[in-house]
Amino acid sequence: MIATAAAVAVAQRLAEDVGAQAGARDAARELPHDQVKALKESGLLALTVPREHGGVDAPATVVAEVFRVLADADPSLAQIPQSHFTFLEALRLQGTPGQRSFFYGLVCQGALFANAQTERGPHPVDVDATTLTPDATGDFVLSGRKFYCTGALFADWVIVRASLSDGSGTTPTAATPKAVAFVPRDVDGLEIVDDWDGMGQRTTASGTVTLQDVRVPAAHVVPFTPIFAGPTVYGANAQLLHAAIDVGIATGAFAEGVRQAAKARPHFEAGVASAAEDPTLIQVAGELLVTVRGAQALLAEAAARVDAARADLTADTAARASVAVAIAKVAAVRAALEAANALFELGGTRSASAAANLSRHWRDARTHTLHDATRWKVQHLGRYALSGTEPPRHGQI
Repeated sequence: MIATAAAVAVAQRLAEDVGAQAGARDAARELPHDQVKALKESGLLALTVPREHGGVDAPATVVAEVFRVLADADPSLAQIPQSHFTFLEALRLQGTPGQRSFFYGLVCQGALFANAQTERGPHPVDVDATTLTPDATGDFVLSGRKFYCTGALFADWVIVRASLSDGSGTTPTAATPKAVAFVPRDVDGLEIVDDWDGMGQRTTASGTVTLQDVRVPAAHVVPFTPIFAGPTVYGANAQLLHAAIDVGIATGAFAEGVRQAAKARPHFEAGVASAAEDPTLIQVAGELLVTVRGAQALLAEAAARVDAARADLTADTAARASVAVAIAKVAAVRAALEAANALFELGGTRSASAAANLSRHWRDARTHTLHDATRWKVQHLGRYALSGTEPPRHGQI
């Protein structure tokens, strides 16, 4: 097992390998089977597993930087384990000692968890039509359909969020209690379809998961709704990782922009020998550096807030963590979109070549930043600033 101090270095070595062909994989939509295998073998999937269970027990500051490093190289690969760590947090908060021991042990052996959370309408996004229904044995039957299930094609276990049903056929609502079911990839009744066709994040393997009367032992069901009954950093932790991916997209796009500027011709009116000496591009690069570095700093501050709240969890510390993460996420989204767009200004016409596939930076940024609406984060931030209203307790802040 890797040590906490070595985790970022391990991620950097992995990033060097996976980044080399990230553009080619995106262009061909070639799923990163070998790269996910390397991720499983790296030990990074056990970053948040407690030491007493054989894990690294790394702080959020380290986990966030690991995600940023991976996303700098390949944002699709970085997104694949995001839900893995989110559900490890659910296990930490609501799992029984037996459940934690069993599933942590699998992760320490290299198991990857993937999500099956999101559903399509017409019901609101906070309603899960997928149901977990108890049977006469005390176990459960799981049925439903989930979409955008990132990494499910690579998963050893698919983690399904579902409404707890009493078997009466009542339609679930937002108020219906929920749980998450840990379902092995090869169980009868589980089907994963590779139908993700997003313009960006093309190799996340975010397919559709269909569940038809899947048998789930009670020991594999973890309560979900109670996570939000009191102060929690569950949402802040999940959103921190998304922010780290966006910052990684920003740092990767900025670095590519610098490389492209070195190849670009200066504008003839600049009267200089290279594009890097063009004062208008110097201005673009300087402004962008401030934006990207600012997002990096806010990410680090937010991670520290999450660590502080975990160490001393109160309503106030949880709110401060959520606010810091929301600020970081808004800044990360802006930085990712700005850097991915400015890349072409720095590189000039040749950077628009289809063969170079530099559009993937913008497509990845635009696609991943749609994951949750930052405009709502800004609303919560404004209320917190003006009236001290604490953010709501859910998984997106």
